[in-house]
Amino acid sequence: MIQEREIGTAGEFFEDFLKEQGTFEETTARAIKRVVAFQLAEEMKTKNISKAEMARRLDTSRSQLDRLLDPDNVGVTLAALSRAAREVGRTLRLELA
Repeated sequence: MIQEREIGTAGEFFEDFLKEQGTFEETTARAIKRVVAFQLAEEMKTKNISKAEMARRLDTSRSQLDRLLDPDNVGVTLAALSRAAREVGRTLRLELA
């Protein structure tokens, strides 16, 4: 006899898989950073802000800005992301779910 299983979403199954593998937190952090980096880059494009100009506004180097916009660099601080968001007219929101 086939056992019935509670129906869930693919996302729930994927989260369970990541947790079993011990990579849930790291994977989640990388995904969040990718989204934020993408959104910052898109806002810069929309507002015609070059990387050189953005670095000047943030009082940082172009290489530091490249690290901030690098979707794989999860070592960026929330303060840096928040400052960058403000410079493109957005706010960074964070919440516990």
